Amino acid sequence: MPTYDYRCASCGHELELFQSMSEAPKKKCPSCGTQKLERLIGTGAGIIFKGSGFYQTDYRSESYKKGAEKDKKADSPPAESKKDKTSDTKPAPKKEKKKDD
Repeated sequence: MPTYDYRCASCGHELELFQSMSEAPKKKCPSCGTQKLERLIGTGAGIIFKGSGFYQTDYRSESYKKGAEKDKKADSPPAESKKDKTSDTKPAPKKEKKKDD
């Protein structure tokens, strides 16, 4: 439910009311009692996220994700090839157990 701003044309009193969108606008000023209360046109409110688990990447477009991935790859240092990594770190061969007959 949105919050609406009101101003009295008679006394200038301003207030905010939390109303349903289908509810009729208020007319009576709570300050002076005249029927000259007017609903103001506002800029609207920002999005309010309730709950947990909202992340900046939840609603990103595919083009943004691809551009971010390219930037990330460009900023990282060049990776060593897989061939170089595997030749340096070979696991030791397993010893087979022999059964005595």
